[in-house]
Amino acid sequence: MTITAAEQAAMSRALTLAATPDLSTLPNPRVGCVLLADDGTTVAEGFHRGAGTPHAEVDALSRAGGRARGATAVVTLEPCNHTGRTGACSAALIEAGVRRVVHAQSDPNPIAAGGAASLTAAGIEVVGGVRAEEARALNRRWSIAVERQRPFVTWKLATTLDGRSAAADGTSRWITSPEARHDTHRLRAEADTMLVGTRTVEVDDPELTVRDEGGEHAVVQPLRAVMGLRDLPPEARVLNHCAETVHLRTRDPREALDQLWALERCHVLLEGGPTLAAAFLSAGLVDEIVAYVAPVLLGAGSPSVADLGIHTITDAERPHVTDITVIPGDVPNVRLTLTPQQNKEI
Repeated sequence: MTITAAEQAAMSRALTLAATPDLSTLPNPRVGCVLLADDGTTVAEGFHRGAGTPHAEVDALSRAGGRARGATAVVTLEPCNHTGRTGACSAALIEAGVRRVVHAQSDPNPIAAGGAASLTAAGIEVVGGVRAEEARALNRRWSIAVERQRPFVTWKLATTLDGRSAAADGTSRWITSPEARHDTHRLRAEADTMLVGTRTVEVDDPELTVRDEGGEHAVVQPLRAVMGLRDLPPEARVLNHCAETVHLRTRDPREALDQLWALERCHVLLEGGPTLAAAFLSAGLVDEIVAYVAPVLLGAGSPSVADLGIHTITDAERPHVTDITVIPGDVPNVRLTLTPQQNKEI
């Protein structure tokens, strides 16, 4: 089926709407929707704001009221066919009497997929795949998590030029600049889980929260997850009231991710030490690396990652660099975003 100029413009608007929320919508994707009249004018628009809130289609339909009948719904993700915290969007569109649905990305979630088929069976015209790559890019981590049926894992590290995460005496505050640390909190806000090991809790006593440049806690906080068999010190800051915390009593990275997936977690920010990082890398469970590199040399101290079992340069792990950003400040730092070799297809 052909796509009209009005529908193309509406898809551009829907993609913009999908990117509107300041906070992560996880475990749900970012979705935008525009309803068009027969003459191509906009009837209503909407977007998803997070779990438990109306999906984009329902948000737009509620604003349109009776004007939705006979309209075309342009949406960035195939309407869901599943009733969870909210009802199925495919059923809402059918009930509202829309004539046509144009969507971008097909829903990769086997639980929610099938909306296009339900709409077609109800006699509604359906066109899919319109600017699907742009829509997928908007929800890249969510899409990969759903396809792999485990949380997407971003390993975040702060390192010196010579690959050290701490000095020989164990001190590690602060390797990177204040500006780089502020950027880390932006990265934390994009995840729904922060994961460390029990050793990191014992040695560094991190709070693992998202804070603004003034040090104030964000309203919405990711889950704090601690992985390991040892009991946590009762006075540990990770157990304070600022955010929810779970203790994953396992040393197996896959088992830890399975437990987090069961808790509907889609994006894990791995913030543990070199041993935990090596365990996830060796298991092929790191999907993305974000490295903050400071212009500092230590010459000795803790490495950024523990032994990976690599004994010759030809076997070296060579992640693919996807972004290089200089973080300005009195002492500029560099943020590198990379994809590990075993996950280069993502």
